[in-house]
Amino acid sequence: MRSIRPLLAATGIAAAIALTASACGPSEDKGADKPAASSPAADGGAADLADKLKEHGIDLDKWKNGEWKNWDKDKWLREAKDFANPVIEGLWKPERMKEAKDPSKTLATKDAPVDSGTDPEPAPVKAEPEKLPYHNYAAPVGKVFFDSPEGSMVCSGTVVKDPRNPGKSNLVWTAGHCVHSGKSGGWYRNIAFVPAYNDKGKSEAQLANAQPQEIAPYGTYWADWASTSNEWISAGGPTGAGGAPYDYAVLHVKPENGTKSLEETVGNALPVDFSAPAAATVDAMGAWGYPAAPPYNGLIMHKCIDRPGRLTVVAGTPAMYRIGCTMTGGSSGGGWFRVQGKKTVLVSNTSIGPVTNGWLAGPQLGQGAEQLFNMMSEKYGAK
Repeated sequence: MRSIRPLLAATGIAAAIALTASACGPSEDKGADKPAASSPAADGGAADLADKLKEHGIDLDKWKNGEWKNWDKDKWLREAKDFANPVIEGLWKPERMKEAKDPSKTLATKDAPVDSGTDPEPAPVKAEPEKLPYHNYAAPVGKVFFDSPEGSMVCSGTVVKDPRNPGKSNLVWTAGHCVHSGKSGGWYRNIAFVPAYNDKGKSEAQLANAQPQEIAPYGTYWADWASTSNEWISAGGPTGAGGAPYDYAVLHVKPENGTKSLEETVGNALPVDFSAPAAATVDAMGAWGYPAAPPYNGLIMHKCIDRPGRLTVVAGTPAMYRIGCTMTGGSSGGGWFRVQGKKTVLVSNTSIGPVTNGWLAGPQLGQGAEQLFNMMSEKYGAK
């Protein structure tokens, strides 16, 4: 076992993420008070969306009234070009968010065979709760909610900078398995992002009669487009499988209420680093997220910091980063950060982990991830 002693760079990660505080607290944001913007450019227009769904035999009005609960395989949109996620106002109420389950099956991979692309298993690093309020210490981190055939599910995500729309990003980084089921299915439904979820870290009892602003201080942002890798769509499975090294996704979101961009509302976003540095050259990486499987309940943001190693899940696929961490399902999709110079950058996201919950693994973000990200920025970023 290698040492898990945090290095100086780990302290740098914690310090840098603390700089992500917004200029004003969520209670001061006035954007959510404005009526929802009707922007045909953002989602192709309601008519275009209706036509798109109609091509697949889906009526938009029936969909919004509950037909989305029909998981008929013939109507489960699967291909990259088929993504559709109509806004259903008021669907993600506080109670529904609290009842969303962790997609635990994605964190049930067996120990991978040790080969030239796998380093010794790291010792567990106990996840620590983030400081309160979250918007002062980890403003870009939040929760991703979606519906699956098994019910309402939850992952984690991160607001990332859009190079073509400086200061006004509407892009969220998460895991592929938080938006698409992989080779056995299609796109999940009702995908939404809530930054700084449960901002003040209240307990379940304290949130028993929570107001929406206590659960979602910046409001709810619906994905009007999502992209994941072709490798995840064609090879992703319940335990990651051959799609795990490509288990990443980018959402373009819009507020359910309001007109301000996500980055303006939250106050910050993190740049994405696509240089895919070799694990051996990185002193420390930190993973942030909302673990939801026992002993956690999905209400509290946690973080782990460790020196990364390599994990090869399937021979012939790229090695993934691996760190010691006790976070469980629900933390999937949460960003992995490292300090680059004097700034914090996103370098990966939580994808898989063992049933023993002692470590997490995430994909290296290289050329394929960068191409997907640039496509999202160019095609949807300014909309």
